[in-house]
Amino acid sequence: MTESAAQASVEEIPDKLYFRIGEVSRLAGIKPYVLRFWETEFPALMPKKSGTGHRLYRRKDVEAVLEIKRLLYEKRFTIEGARKFLEGRGKPSPAPSRSAQRKQTGLFPEQVAPGSLDEIRQELRAILKLLN
Repeated sequence: MTESAAQASVEEIPDKLYFRIGEVSRLAGIKPYVLRFWETEFPALMPKKSGTGHRLYRRKDVEAVLEIKRLLYEKRFTIEGARKFLEGRGKPSPAPSRSAQRKQTGLFPEQVAPGSLDEIRQELRAILKLLN
């Protein structure tokens, strides 16, 4: 879908406050069970629930569904790739926790050579002296 075609499909969304899952399914051209599955995979897709338990999608949810469909079906992203793409486009993510940084770099204490921790400490102390 080209940029103008994507814009056209967004403009075709009726001007309503809420949409039921059947309406979103028809607008996007996908089955309701796919929408329910995407809700579990994409944090950006969080329809409200009515008092009777029906899903109520807002316009931004419908736009998110159309974007997810475009990424998965046209751009051939994996679900994980589409999720990361959408997360990267949103707000800047907070700095990863130390445990997440360790997992990314693979620097767990059991993986570090015994002498290298002392070397790292010495280098950090030297840097600290330079900064003071």
